Amino acid sequence: MSEVYRQSVRQMDRKTYDRLVDALAIGRWPDGRTLSNEQRQSAMQAVITWGELHLAPEERVGFIDKGSKANEVRDDPTPLNWKEPSGD
Repeated sequence: MSEVYRQSVRQMDRKTYDRLVDALAIGRWPDGRTLSNEQRQSAMQAVITWGELHLAPEERVGFIDKGSKANEVRDDPTPLNWKEPSGD
C-alpha cells in the first residue's frame, strides 16, 4: 500500500468512514446505487486502513473478542471414539 494512499485515507473524516461501513453492510451507496465488486473492495480497504490509523483494535471492523480464554492454558483435545451401532 502506498504512502500516498495511506495519507489520503488518514485525512478522511469519521462521517465518510461511517458511510463506507454502512455501504459495505447493505451493499448500496447512500443514494441507493449498488456497490460494484471493485467499489466494494476499495471501500473495504479504506475502512480497514482508516481503522488501523484511527481506532483501537477492539473498535475496528471485524474485531473478534477472544475474551479471557485467549491467555488460558488449554488441555489437548480428546479424540472421539465412534462405536458401531449394535444390530438390535
